[in-house]
Amino acid sequence: MSNALTPRPAVQQMAPYTPPTGERAGKLRLDFNENTVGCSPKVIEFLKRYLTADALTIYPEYLEAMRELAAFFAVAPGELLLSNGTDEAIQVLINTFVDDGQDVLLLKPSYAMYRFYAELAGASVREIAYTPEDLAFPVDEFLAAIRPGTRAILIANPNNPTGTGIGVDGVKRILDAAPHAAVLIDEAYYEFCGVTALPLLRQYPNLFVSRTFSKVYGMAAMRCGCLFSRVGNVRWMHKAQSPYSVNMLAALAARAAVQDREYVANYVAEVLAAREMVNEGFRRLGIPFYASQANFVLFRAGDRAISIRDALRERGVLVRDRSYEIPGCVRVTIGNRSQIERFLGELETLWTR
Repeated sequence: MSNALTPRPAVQQMAPYTPPTGERAGKLRLDFNENTVGCSPKVIEFLKRYLTADALTIYPEYLEAMRELAAFFAVAPGELLLSNGTDEAIQVLINTFVDDGQDVLLLKPSYAMYRFYAELAGASVREIAYTPEDLAFPVDEFLAAIRPGTRAILIANPNNPTGTGIGVDGVKRILDAAPHAAVLIDEAYYEFCGVTALPLLRQYPNLFVSRTFSKVYGMAAMRCGCLFSRVGNVRWMHKAQSPYSVNMLAALAARAAVQDREYVANYVAEVLAAREMVNEGFRRLGIPFYASQANFVLFRAGDRAISIRDALRERGVLVRDRSYEIPGCVRVTIGNRSQIERFLGELETLWTR
């Protein structure tokens, strides 16, 4: 890169993020917490009905999507920002409210994009570690770390990759302790735990809540998410957002996805049953794991973590090594029961060698 231009210091100093997303086709994908069976058939039907050559010539229009999504989430249309996945929601929040050198408080380990966008903005990032024994949310330590100058707090609830979460009362304590900070509660896995801060929206002017269509709705390829906050906050964020960052197909798909509540309920029930299968399988094999509130489980493979991941991949089953964050740990996404039965069968063969 000696013949390249010199970028901003923040870009030079930040670590690159390169997820292992290649060569996944045709394998059992239990590595990225995606929906493993597909989106609702009604999404495909809806797209076929509205996808025309003429429609593709027009810049995206969001009026109907905003109205229908606001009704589904029980918020006012002005309290909702449609985003290109949760990633853009994080980026827009940081770009709107965090200036160069300002304090951003995170947890460790957590979703990599929090640090990514905070560092890209030149923020000063601090991280509080999850409790080592059980990876529980360190509420008291986190509260003690909040400073008068803390500008943003970014929390995944439940957290990725630990699967652990914080209750609404704990969220309130953080909001009360940081009235001048933008507090994001990222609820990407809300459907699997049922804990949400969304009803607190009008009680706390510093609260931001995000949801995604990449997980339970099975639309990760569409890149669509929502960011909720007070009307005034959303207006500021609109100024910092590209006007057409969400493509027309994503907006259409989101509208159809929220209409099929039965599909979502059935898929969640299947995942929760499969999650218990995984837990029982780990207990039977004597594999330590962490209780999860999400659609994945983190288990401890010790010094075999990477070899187990690689051997499973050779057998067509993908899991995610997280030992670079939590020594010896591997994360498995929870699919349906037949997929988990296959995973456990392959794992048992490897584990008992």
